[in-house]
Amino acid sequence: MLRGTQRSSGAKSPAGSGGSSAGRASTPRPRRTPAPAPRRPPRPERGGKRQGGGRTSPLKRFHTRVRRTWDRPLTAYYLILGGSLLLTVLGLVMVFSASQIEALQQGLNSTYFFSKQLVAAAIGGVLLLSAARMPLRLHRALSYPLLAVSVVLLCMVQVPGIGRMVNGNQNWIYLGGPFQLQPSEFAKLALVLWGADLLARKGDKGMLTQWKHLLVPFVPVTLLLLGLIMLGGDMGTAIILTAVLFGLLWLAGAPTRLFAGVLFSALAVGALLIWTSPNRMSRLSCIAATDPGANDQCWQAVHGIYALASGGWFGSGLGASVEKWGQLPEPHTDFIFAVTGEELGLAGTLSVLALFAALGYAGIRVAGRTEDPFVRYAAGGVTTWITAQAVVNIGAVLGLLPIAGVPLPLFSYGGSALLPTMFAIGLLIALARSDPAARAALAMRQPVLRQLAPRGRPAGVRWTTMRRRTKRPPSGER
Repeated sequence: MLRGTQRSSGAKSPAGSGGSSAGRASTPRPRRTPAPAPRRPPRPERGGKRQGGGRTSPLKRFHTRVRRTWDRPLTAYYLILGGSLLLTVLGLVMVFSASQIEALQQGLNSTYFFSKQLVAAAIGGVLLLSAARMPLRLHRALSYPLLAVSVVLLCMVQVPGIGRMVNGNQNWIYLGGPFQLQPSEFAKLALVLWGADLLARKGDKGMLTQWKHLLVPFVPVTLLLLGLIMLGGDMGTAIILTAVLFGLLWLAGAPTRLFAGVLFSALAVGALLIWTSPNRMSRLSCIAATDPGANDQCWQAVHGIYALASGGWFGSGLGASVEKWGQLPEPHTDFIFAVTGEELGLAGTLSVLALFAALGYAGIRVAGRTEDPFVRYAAGGVTTWITAQAVVNIGAVLGLLPIAGVPLPLFSYGGSALLPTMFAIGLLIALARSDPAARAALAMRQPVLRQLAPRGRPAGVRWTTMRRRTKRPPSGER
């Protein structure tokens, strides 16, 4: 009875009978509405929308993309490497084109000058790679021996039987056969390295705030090099060394009064040297000349303008220059830019100017983004050297400056000028690689050969992005 009563009392009542069941039936159960899905942010359209509602223009997006690419850590590295290689290759092409007639007129093989320049470029390429991979402390250690060797070679130029006069300047050393050396070109590299190391060491000790430590021994040693160069009559190279001196003093933070005093002294000495030399006075009078003048003293300057004027937009064609057929003196050295304008036109000359502008920008960027004093001074010195020499050469060809007799860096014929310049480019590449962001970007890149040939990897070893070998975990731990 008890078991049956419990079972009957626990049974469910039919719907609509009994109090509690009726109460539940009279109140409807609320419906459960599904939770709203989270709203995704609206996808930007192809045109791209600003936060204020307006669309960014294609020009704005292009500018942003270019700016991001331009601000990458390896931009300066690639500009220096690519710009210098393009200038060297284009220079070889123009030396081959501009020097053939000159070689034939001297009774030589038509490819004589090109072959020598090609050998110098190959040796310079080795020097560039060596300088680019060389640690900075080794560059600083080489500065003093290189300066001493440059001074000795500049003294040997004045020794009879060793020194040789070319175009009125006693600034060459005869090495035997067709080879000769111009020590003043190596003095530029020596001054940059030695001056950067000296100013960096004095800056670390806080001594550059005093005038005597800023000037001594930097300015006296530079004056010694300038005096030895001027003994041979090479004022063009002296101008470049003076520009390097002013560039390093400016980077070292020389006071305005001191900088202005040194600049005024240099201008006074230069004016005196020009005034006392009829040859230099005649070159000064040929600025913006349109007529050869009496005794054809402005012949080279005027025919350089003729070559540029006859080039037009795209030139007469490679090898089709008319001025190189005996009309234009030194078509493959000092006035190779004029032949380039005649054969490649305005497009070719603007390309050369753009490459030098890229080198100058990259050097300034390396000098401005570093915290290392030596890197700042060395990068600024090399950039001042190459930029000033390019300006002096191109300005003379355009008739805006007097003819100084300096070659166009990386472009004109001359192994003595090409070798130290390519070493300086390698130094600039090493300085660009020394930036921490550039080092990290280079370290994150896997070697291309390992990506193309994965079968050549050792068994059980894989390469991570930091180029460290890590053992592959066993299959049971995957």
